[in-house]
Amino acid sequence: MSNQTPSAPTIHQAVAAFLRADRWAHEAMPGQPVHRVFYQGHNGRLICFAQARNEENQLLFYAYCPENVPEDRRLAMAEFLTRANYGLVLGNFEMDMNDGEVRFKTSIDVEGATLTPELIKPIIYANVLTADEYLPGIFAVMRGEKTPAEALEMVLAGKDQPAATAESN
Repeated sequence: MSNQTPSAPTIHQAVAAFLRADRWAHEAMPGQPVHRVFYQGHNGRLICFAQARNEENQLLFYAYCPENVPEDRRLAMAEFLTRANYGLVLGNFEMDMNDGEVRFKTSIDVEGATLTPELIKPIIYANVLTADEYLPGIFAVMRGEKTPAEALEMVLAGKDQPAATAESN
């Protein structure tokens, strides 16, 4: 059940306002409480989706890997993502075993509260920065260049890079 008062913006509206104010390249998906967001990181371009679940008082943010994992590499990728998830504090990787789609998800439940820019910012920034940081490991496993353990070691060794910036309109 939604806790939004008539004067409080919906989660979808709050996300739209944040994205505009923070100068993110984005577009609303027609007929859906979803925004497509574009992010250029150090390691690749991510297409992301901010999904407002207004009735549930939830915001989900997904960053999608630019390529799907080939079928013969999905078990290795599942191992890599499991290893990566074990050390993550905010968010998690997911893979669709049917088509090899890999995404990173962050979310927040604001039952009894109003979604503010201060709550939205870490959901989006933690997501895209983490997804971008792990892309080299994902690609190395996807292409068979490294084992899952080697790929994670490579990612963790490179964590001292400066942050990238959002694409602006």
